[in-house]
Amino acid sequence: MPPATTATARALLLDMDGTLVNSDAVVERCWRRWAARHGLDGDQVMSVVHGRQGHLSMALLLPDRPMAVNLQENRAMLADETADTLGIVPVPGAPEFMAALTGLPHALVTSADEALATVRMGAAGLPMPDTRVTAESVGASKPDPEGFLKGSAALGFAPADCIAFEDSEAGIAAALAAGMRVVGVGPRATAHPATWHVDTLEQVAVATAADGALVLTVG
Repeated sequence: MPPATTATARALLLDMDGTLVNSDAVVERCWRRWAARHGLDGDQVMSVVHGRQGHLSMALLLPDRPMAVNLQENRAMLADETADTLGIVPVPGAPEFMAALTGLPHALVTSADEALATVRMGAAGLPMPDTRVTAESVGASKPDPEGFLKGSAALGFAPADCIAFEDSEAGIAAALAAGMRVVGVGPRATAHPATWHVDTLEQVAVATAADGALVLTVG
């Protein structure tokens, strides 16, 4: 493990699935069922779906299919995922990390819709940030930077003054494209060029400087 690094920011932007909430069991069940229905390799499907809105994942996996069909199937997928909370737990360190952010500028930036985000944060026992950008808030899914740009704007800070937390290739790419530094969380993040990498949020500490800046110790 490299030595710990200290960084400052004015606000933090947080992905949900894989970053704060371990929902892998649900994602695996729902998307492998979908893969089987369409005769697709489950492992290939799982390599695509993390971090993206479902209809975009479907478009990448079935490129010749009309988007209207993807949108219809995504509505059914969201209903299935929202109803299934078995196995959802917080990422190690997430409860303490979120508690440390109480009263500090932070936002959720997730490819889940509002209903799914609310269910999963609740199932993991984590507080829902007051500021959040969900699937309904954007016209383009990660890896497009729109969500992170909207999150930083809602908090009133420039992207360069924000640090994002992400676990997926699409999410890391989105945050970098928005001009933010990125903490990559967990094993999926290690293959992608985040600014820093941590195994879990247990390796991140947050303090506040005299001028109100957030001081992160990463590693």
